[in-house]
Order: sequence, then C-alpha cells, then structure tokens
Amino acid sequence: MTLKLFTLLLQAAVSTLGISLISIAIGFVIAIVLSAAILSHKPAYVFSARLFISFFRGVPLLVQLLLIYTLLPVIGINVPSIVAAIVGLSLCTAAYQAENLRGGFESVPPGLIEAAEVTGLNPQQTFFRIRVPIALRLTFPALINEAIMILKSSSLVSVVGIIEITKMAQDLASSTYLPIPIFASAALIYLVINSFVVLIGRFAERSLGGASA
Repeated sequence: MTLKLFTLLLQAAVSTLGISLISIAIGFVIAIVLSAAILSHKPAYVFSARLFISFFRGVPLLVQLLLIYTLLPVIGINVPSIVAAIVGLSLCTAAYQAENLRGGFESVPPGLIEAAEVTGLNPQQTFFRIRVPIALRLTFPALINEAIMILKSSSLVSVVGIIEITKMAQDLASSTYLPIPIFASAALIYLVINSFVVLIGRFAERSLGGASA
C-alpha cells in the first residue's frame, strides 16, 4: 500500500477521533444531568431520565443515527451530517455513561453527604464537589471502556455521509483492489488510537487516585 493511501486513512482517523471525543465530552455532560435527575427522586425527573436511558440503550446506534439524520430536517432543523453524527453518538454514550455514573453515585458513603450538609453545602454544591468527584473515581475504568466503545462504534456514522476510517478503507479497497493491506492498516490505526486512550485513561486514573489519597 502506498504512502498516499495510508495518509488518506490517517486523515479519516483525525475525523473519527474528533467526532468521537466531542461526542464523549457532550455525552458526559448529559450523563451528569441524567444522574442528577435520578438522584433528585422527583418522579417526573426520574421517569424522564430513565425513559431516555432505556431508549438509547435499547435501540441500536445505527437506527438512532438514521432516525436523527432523517428526523431533524422534517422538524425544520437542517444541520450538516457531522452534527447529526455527533448528536447521535452523544445521546447514545450519555445513556451508557449515566448508568455507569449511577453506580458510582450510589457508592458514595452517606457519611460524606451528611458531613457536607453539616458544613453548610447546599445540594448543588454537595453534588458537584462531593458526589461527582467520588463517582468519577469509582467509575473511571467503566467510562474509559465506554469511550473505546464509542471510538469503535463511530464507524457507523458513515450511514449519514461521514467519511471515517472504515468508510475510507472501504472506498480505497474498492478502488484499488487491495482490501487486505488497506483493512489491515485501518485495524492498526484503530488499535493505536484505542491503546492511546487506554494509556491516557490509566494515567488519569492514577492521578485521580493520588489526588484522593
């Protein structure tokens, strides 16, 4: 395989990584909101959050992407394909991250919450200063696994017109008749990206562990 072909795969990898990281970040923010809604114990909030989580965990990501891509123009929202892809990935990962975080929030010692209340922290301050940092430390490995899953699942965004690693590999393989070296190169790129994410995750996990010591 020529350097030019490999360069095209790397360019697609940049697109894949960018879409994935943005989606993971947005999904994390949504997951925090969902977790806060469940922790509020207010029936309307809890029902809405659980309905959201159930839908996006129960419907295949491919269907979600197609639904979002076709639904937005119908309701008068015309956005580029990349925005539809990010919205789909963000909502999907938010549901999974919320479930991971929920387990972390439930593991926060009640004594810490009581101590925060005694020191005068209001519920919002307690949530963000006590519950979120502890839940993040407890669920960090699961969140890293979810990030890797989104990186791999990003190959599905080609259905809405995004040229990512897998789509680029398919196009190059069909035009050059070199499927084995091209798909092997694509696999190598995925492996390198995911390995890098794991290394960053382990470093961050050790840093969080050291900060809590």
